[in-house]
Amino acid sequence: MTQSDQINILEGLTYIVSDRSGDVDPAPGDPDGLYFLDTRFLSKWVLTVNGERLTPLSVDDLQYFEARFFLVPGQPTHYVNTTLSVIRHRSIVAGFEEELTVVNSSGTPAEMTIRLDVASDFADVDRISLPEVHDDPRPEKKGHFYHESGDRHLHLCYVRKDFHRSTLVRSSESAEIDQDGMTFAVTIPGQGKWTTRLRVITDIRAPGREDVAGGAALIRKTKEGMREELDQWVDQAPRLECDYEPLAEAYRRSLVDLAALRIPGLDGIGPIPSAGLPWLNTVVGRQNIFTSLQTLPYLPELASTTLRTLATFQGSKLDDFREEEPGKILHLLRWNEAAAFQETPNARYFGSVDATPLFVVLLDEYERWTGDAELVRELEKEARAALHWIDEWGDLVGDGYLWYQPPRASGKEPNQSWKESERAICYADGRLPGFPRATCEVQGYAYDAKVRGARLARTFWGDPAYADRLERQAAELRERFNRDFWLPDRRYYALAREADGSRVDALASNLGHLLWSGIVEPDRAESVVEHLLGPRLFSGWGVRTLAADEAKHNPVGYHVGAVWPYENSIIAEGLRRYGYAAEAGILAQVTFEAARYFQGRLPEAFAGYDRELTTAPVRYPTATSPQGWSAGAVLSLLRTVLGLEAHADHLVVKAAVPPGLGQIALLHVRGPWGMADALGRPTASGPYS
Repeated sequence: MTQSDQINILEGLTYIVSDRSGDVDPAPGDPDGLYFLDTRFLSKWVLTVNGERLTPLSVDDLQYFEARFFLVPGQPTHYVNTTLSVIRHRSIVAGFEEELTVVNSSGTPAEMTIRLDVASDFADVDRISLPEVHDDPRPEKKGHFYHESGDRHLHLCYVRKDFHRSTLVRSSESAEIDQDGMTFAVTIPGQGKWTTRLRVITDIRAPGREDVAGGAALIRKTKEGMREELDQWVDQAPRLECDYEPLAEAYRRSLVDLAALRIPGLDGIGPIPSAGLPWLNTVVGRQNIFTSLQTLPYLPELASTTLRTLATFQGSKLDDFREEEPGKILHLLRWNEAAAFQETPNARYFGSVDATPLFVVLLDEYERWTGDAELVRELEKEARAALHWIDEWGDLVGDGYLWYQPPRASGKEPNQSWKESERAICYADGRLPGFPRATCEVQGYAYDAKVRGARLARTFWGDPAYADRLERQAAELRERFNRDFWLPDRRYYALAREADGSRVDALASNLGHLLWSGIVEPDRAESVVEHLLGPRLFSGWGVRTLAADEAKHNPVGYHVGAVWPYENSIIAEGLRRYGYAAEAGILAQVTFEAARYFQGRLPEAFAGYDRELTTAPVRYPTATSPQGWSAGAVLSLLRTVLGLEAHADHLVVKAAVPPGLGQIALLHVRGPWGMADALGRPTASGPYS
C-alpha cells in the first residue's frame, strides 16, 4: 500500500494507520495498525459483510483525530448497484472508537453476517520495517500471548515478566466472539440500518496492577472539546492573508498537523512536537529542535517545552550502550519492549552528533522571539554542559571539530548527522569514507552554538569571561573550517573530512546548512549559492540532497537525491542570511507550489527528478506524513520571504516576496513587542527564475 492510500488519525501517543476502506491488514513491512507508546496494539482490523471485503466510495478526513469511511460490499465495477452500504466513523479521543453502521436501502429485510477480524501482534514499531521480520513478528516475541472473551468483548494480551500489553475490544451489540474476532448475525429491515459501537482500550499495566496507564483513557476528552481546542490552537497563531491560495491551504494544514503531532511532555512539561507518523511518533532530539526553530514566530510554546524536555533527558554519565556522555542531548526515546528489556538502547538513546549544539541554538533563538530570560537562566547549567560536550566529548580526534563513530548498537544507521543512511556521506566517485567522520554542517552548528552561547553568557548569565572564550573559539573554528573544508578547485565545501585529513568531495545540500549557521566566509557565499541553485542540485522542486551527477545519486534515494522540504526551509533561511533574498524566494515558491499537489501537507520528501520531467512532484515511496519538520517548513519559508527577525523589543520585516505569490500579510505576530503585523508585496524576479 502506498503512502497516499493510507488514512491516519491520531491523538497524542495513539494513532491508527489503515487503508482507504478503514481496514488494518498490513503486508510485511507495512506500518498499518493501531499504536500506542511505540507498540502495535492492533495488527488486524478487517471488516467483511457476508464474507466480502468492502470497497471505499469516499473518505471524509473530518479532523486529525476523526475520519468517516463510506463503503459498499464487494469488488468495484464500472457500475455499482448495491442495496447495502457501510459507514465507519472512527475517532481517537479517549482511546480508539469506531461506530459501524450498515444501511439496507432495499424495501425488504436483509439477513447478513458481519465479521470483524481482530489481531494484536504487539510488535515494536521500529522492528516492523526490518527486512528480517516477515509476515508475523510474533515468533520473535519472547513473552506469552493469551486471550479471553465474553458476550461483548475480546481481550488480547501479551506478557513478558513485568512487561504487559493488552488490547480490549468492546462492542455495544452482542456478538459471537472467538480469539480472532467478532461475528454479528443480523437482520436489517427494509430501509433500515444496524449500528454497533466499538471501543478499543490499549493497556500497559503490569500484571496485577490496578493503576491503568492505558492509551488516552486517562485523559477524559470529547470530540467537541478537541474541536474547540484545535480552533484555539489555530487562532493563537498569527493570521495569514494572502493572494496565493496554495500557501493559505498549506499554512492552515501545517498548523493543524502541528496540533496533531503534539505528544504529552513528561514530568508536568507541556506537549512537544513529535517527529512524525508512522515510525517516529516520539521524541527525536534533532527533529524536535528543528521543528521548534521553524515555528518560533508562530507557536513559541513548542520551543519552550522541547527545551525543557531535552534538558530533562540530557546525558549525565558515560554509557557506551546508549552512547550517553555528560552534556549530550537525547536523540531518541522509545517505550516499547526492546527498549524496556535493553535489547536496544532506545529507552534513552544519544546517538546523534548534532542535537547538542542545536540545543544551544534553539535556546538563544527562543529568547530572541519571546524575551523569556527566565528560561535561559533556568537552563544555564544544561546549556553550559552542552557547550562543554562539543569540546570535551564531541572532538574525538582533537583537532577542534565534531566527529562521530558508527553506532555501537546493531541495527542503527551508520551516520549520526541528519543524513543517517549508509550511502549519504560519500565521495564524488561513490566511495564511502572511513570513521570517524566530521560532516561539514555539524561544524556550522558548533560555530553557531558558540556564538549564541557567548551572547547568553554575557547577557543573562553574568559571565563575560566565558563569553569572550566562546567568541574566541567560534572565530578560530570558523577560520579553521574555511581552511580545512574548502575545495578551491570546485569552489564549494567538502561534505565531510576523514581523520587523516581527506576531504569527502561530493556536492551535497549540506552546503545550505553552512549558510544557515553563518560559518561561510562572505566572499565564498556567492559560489555556494550558485551550486545550490545550479542544475546539479536544484531540481525545480527544491534542492536535492546529492547532486545529480554524483556516483551515488538516485532521485528516489532517501539522502542521495530526494528533496526534503524541511532542509529546503533551512537552506532558504541561509540564503536570506547572506543577502540572497531572491534565491530564498525561489525555494519558498517552488515548495509552496509542491504543497498544492499534496493538499497542503508536505511529505517528508519527494523524488529529485528534474521538474521538466514531471507535471507534479513525485512522492518519495516511503515518505512519512504528517511529519513535524515538513509542517514546520511551510512556516519557516513564510518567515523567510517576509524577512522576519526578532530584535530586542521590535519585529523587523524585510519582505522579498516572489512575484508568483502575490501580496502576503501575517497578522498578530507575538513577541516581546506585544503584537505586530508583517506585510509583503511581490518583488522583481531573481536571477534563477
